[in-house]
Amino acid sequence: MSSDKTVRAGVSTVFGANDPTNPNTKRHIPKWSDVSDFFTIRSPQFNRTAARLNTCADLWDLRKLARRKTPKAVFDYVDGSAASEITLKRQRDVYSKVEFQPDVLVGISKVDTSTSILGVKSDWPFVFAPTGFTRLMNYQGEIAVARVAARHGIHYGLSTLGTTSPEELARSVPAGRKMFQLYVWRDRSFSIDLLARVKEAGYDTLILTVDTPVAGHRLRDVRNGFAIPPRLTVKTLADMSTHPSWWFNLLTTPPLQFATLSSTGGTVADLLGKVFDPQLSMADVEWLRSTWDGPLVIKGVQSAADAARVAKEGVDGILLSNHGGRQLDRSPVPLELLGPALEAVGDAAEIFIDGGVMSGGDIIAGLCLGARAVFVGRAYLYGLMAGGEMGVERATTLLQQQITNQMILMGVSEIAQLNPGRLRIRPS
Repeated sequence: MSSDKTVRAGVSTVFGANDPTNPNTKRHIPKWSDVSDFFTIRSPQFNRTAARLNTCADLWDLRKLARRKTPKAVFDYVDGSAASEITLKRQRDVYSKVEFQPDVLVGISKVDTSTSILGVKSDWPFVFAPTGFTRLMNYQGEIAVARVAARHGIHYGLSTLGTTSPEELARSVPAGRKMFQLYVWRDRSFSIDLLARVKEAGYDTLILTVDTPVAGHRLRDVRNGFAIPPRLTVKTLADMSTHPSWWFNLLTTPPLQFATLSSTGGTVADLLGKVFDPQLSMADVEWLRSTWDGPLVIKGVQSAADAARVAKEGVDGILLSNHGGRQLDRSPVPLELLGPALEAVGDAAEIFIDGGVMSGGDIIAGLCLGARAVFVGRAYLYGLMAGGEMGVERATTLLQQQITNQMILMGVSEIAQLNPGRLRIRPS
């Protein structure tokens, strides 16, 4: 009995008219209406892929999910770069040193993220860069990426080393702007035939890649024994048990092969060494300029002097690129090269960059320093590996949200207002 009185006395003390520990605080026993707002029940999400993707707050989260969803050799092919991977590390390090200068009290009501890329409007200031072997990352491949691009008004580039033909992609995704990235083969007749096919399929822009006289020395691929198509070894058979969905999709969909050439069945370096032409020269740029009547972009320029030389040939765009660090290690960082290249080229050609982009802030940095647009590759491939088309959609949405938020916080309402005065690169 005395115990019951003690309990009631304690409750009375705590929830009485006054709190003895703080006379200014009044307490009461909470009613359900006081606490019901704290208890929310989310609608069940039956699509497990969508549920996982929705937990990804940024591209780094998508990267982690991609790593779990794909075999090690495939993930490393996308994630890695050449030799000691110094170039890739430097690129991301430079982006981490960017410091933005915001304007406040400017009264922004809405943000316009659109821009013009080679004479065509793009709803967003980034381009889905061409990537090779895309169906290897996820069986939905290039078509999934192109669908997302078309939905969002983003330009998309298909690679010569793609696993979907130019014709099939155009039929499957008729909407949206499509560019084609060309590697010049040792056998020039192959390139001539391919150009005719690309033109007939409706691609309006050609991107000539010039930084691949030979394949870069990609150590992760060597250590993993990475080959196209994947070899069935004891190691890969063991991997099947940990990535059953990936292997099931690979083995139950059309055979993985290059859409514009025959697979060698060897390593990537073996393939590229047989078809790439190390004798590619400015004469080939001149030939393409006289042959291709649409916009021509040169990808892989890594110095202001070369940018000026290429611009004199009448090209429409120059993509400052070190191939994502996948070719020459210790190569220049495109973000740092922008200023000198713009000074050397002037208005003769539009300048683009790529490499190391993992956020909308990275894209904004490139635009501030003068890039017309920024090409992204790994960014959407992480999404593709993590969840197919839904994953690419998630990667795109994250970039869009980050760009919009970044512009508002900087006091910028349109892309044209981004300029070098809005950032600085902090010293090491």
